[in-house]
Amino acid sequence: MPQSRPVSESSRRGLFWVLALAVLVVAGVAYWYFHASGPAKSAAGAVGRHGMAAGMTTPVSVATVRQGRIGFSLKAIGTVTAINTVTVRSRVDGELEHMYFKEGQKVHAGDLLAQIDPRTYQIQLDQALGAQKQNQALLQNAQRDLKRYQLLYKQNSVAKQLLDAQESLVRQYQGAQKSDQAAVDNAKLQLGFTRIVAPITGIVGLRQVDPGNLISASSTDGLAVITQMQPISVIFALPQSQLPAVLAQVRAHKTLAVDLYGRDDTQVIATGQLVSVDNQIDVQTGTVKLRARFPNTDETLFPNEFVNVLLHVSTDDSAIVIPSGAVQQGSIGAFVYVVAAGDKAHVQPIKTGTVDGDNIAVLSGLSPGQKVVTEGVDRLREGSPVQIIAPKPAADSAAAPAKASAGGGSALPAPGPAAQSAH
Repeated sequence: MPQSRPVSESSRRGLFWVLALAVLVVAGVAYWYFHASGPAKSAAGAVGRHGMAAGMTTPVSVATVRQGRIGFSLKAIGTVTAINTVTVRSRVDGELEHMYFKEGQKVHAGDLLAQIDPRTYQIQLDQALGAQKQNQALLQNAQRDLKRYQLLYKQNSVAKQLLDAQESLVRQYQGAQKSDQAAVDNAKLQLGFTRIVAPITGIVGLRQVDPGNLISASSTDGLAVITQMQPISVIFALPQSQLPAVLAQVRAHKTLAVDLYGRDDTQVIATGQLVSVDNQIDVQTGTVKLRARFPNTDETLFPNEFVNVLLHVSTDDSAIVIPSGAVQQGSIGAFVYVVAAGDKAHVQPIKTGTVDGDNIAVLSGLSPGQKVVTEGVDRLREGSPVQIIAPKPAADSAAAPAKASAGGGSALPAPGPAAQSAH
């Protein structure tokens, strides 16, 4: 047992030096790889890539800078709102006898909608007429007596006091006659209220009360709701920062057109005009409400419907126009690639203006006739050589499906210039 200890210690010391030597060898190889051959390979690769990019011709599509019309429009989300909405209520108490409309029916102002039992109010009218006739008889008798007293007074046959008393009696009956006439008119009015007519032209909603029920003038439910459909309005809001441009046109008494789009925001569903701007800004949202009116002859717009609003504020007929896809953003701001002589692309900083659909106005940096790159921009650098790809004629693209149908199979499109350049 004592002789095995020196042998074990010697083995461990030998293993330690072997491991240390292996670590030094690995460290040396790593140092040589990363500090000697690595930079050389990276430099060679970078030179190769830049040399290849510099010599490659990039296929691009271009558009010609033109001078033309561009409109300044504002987008918003609006709510279709009826110009007039009326809850039809009874102005007298009584039993509802008949309903003369159907739910969802279009009615016109003055059409009879419902009938309340008129007998109670007919009796009140008869009573008023009876009292009126009674007082009329008294008035006529008093007027005849007055004439007699006037004649006798001229003959000094009656005292002045009797003549004055008779004149006062006549005036009293004349006042009663006016009160009677007012009572008759009120009774006629109450009787007329038993016929409920449509106050506006529109569509009647669902009825709230059925015939046979007792209804009250104090009830807030009403019989039904009439909503005016033609014309109809849309209320929308704009940020306060956009308000000055709109007010400038409104104060100049210009009519601003408004287009409405559906949920897909692709097709115009109605065209109208701006009619009013609210008189204050909402302090919570920083927006102001506007109202546009639409004829709605086909009743496409429905109350409380959400729509996309496009307000046409102004139009510039002499703007410098390019496609919006040509504009790029970078550290220098907005810029485009201009194809100059020799078919080389050059960076041109620009100042942009109004956006109108797929077009944008350029305030400075370009002039009509120049060509700007619209497709293939991501592969360009300053001075890159380019190959302009002509757009495919519409007739060719329309004829391709016809040929495929005639052959009974699916035709594959022939490779265009871009595909050829890629190969």
